[in-house]
Amino acid sequence: MKGMRRFLGGVLAVGLLGACEPLDDGGGGTIGDVLFTRGFAFVREDDRNVFVVDDEGDPNSPQRLTTVGGVYWPSVSRDARSVVFVQRTGTTTSLQTVPTTGGPAATLFTSGDAACPRGCTNFRTPTFSPDGRSVVFVYSTANSSVTSLGRVNTDGSGFQELTPNTTISYGAPSFLPNGSAVLAPAGSGLRQLDRIARVPLDGSTIIYSSLGNEVLAVENRVAVSPSGSQVAFDGRLSSGSVRIYVAGLTAGNVAVGRRVTDLTDARVQETWPSWTRSNQLGFLLADASGGDPGIYRASVDTGGATSSVSLSVPSAAEPSYGPM
Repeated sequence: MKGMRRFLGGVLAVGLLGACEPLDDGGGGTIGDVLFTRGFAFVREDDRNVFVVDDEGDPNSPQRLTTVGGVYWPSVSRDARSVVFVQRTGTTTSLQTVPTTGGPAATLFTSGDAACPRGCTNFRTPTFSPDGRSVVFVYSTANSSVTSLGRVNTDGSGFQELTPNTTISYGAPSFLPNGSAVLAPAGSGLRQLDRIARVPLDGSTIIYSSLGNEVLAVENRVAVSPSGSQVAFDGRLSSGSVRIYVAGLTAGNVAVGRRVTDLTDARVQETWPSWTRSNQLGFLLADASGGDPGIYRASVDTGGATSSVSLSVPSAAEPSYGPM
């Protein structure tokens, strides 16, 4: 697939490319030394394994960290030593980690664990706390379509339900830099995440912010900037297209987002944003008609314009960047 993408900062013609318990079965991890200090973690849709590619490495030859497949939503720790992800095996989901240097994967928490009093199923989108001591993730409670946020220590202890409300669903969380709270999209369901919630880890009041008139819902993720002063998210429009937005963040309140990209083809979706610098975003460019998705980077100035857009990693899905 080839096409032209129009960015608010200019016009560019681009060819679109596509302490844990070790697992008894060895975890499906790789053996050998992987050089990774900063870069993207992602999966590939054809085999559903975790890959990483360092900023100084070859994006056409990423390092595979798992081998058994069934992997979703990897996220890099702030010390760049570990990736947390969801492993799906039949109807069971588990939180697992794998070293970015290569090695066996380890199980952190499994659906149906007795520590979750309302029943935890269908894990999604985990992310490490800034200090690396815990993971916050999305899950469903038993016999309910409502999704909640949970927190568990990286030794598998101390499960905590962060959003006990039984009517509001939550999507992929992103930590504030000081680790006191997460921001997450929220709404009546995973396809109706029409606000952004600031969810404190101490159980205090959750603050909700609207998305603005143009955006119907967050498609996949919100991402807090390294300074904690901005948030990026992928907004779904009435046309069905998905665009990247950036909004100011003050005292837990999210301002109305500014659209920072604008594609000429509604079938091409920009999604899964991650901050890669204080003024740069990484995001997935996916073609709804079946083209191969790839990770792009774009610089974002203070006025919201996007420039210096470039392909970073071809053939990728569900990317995250770290450490930041």
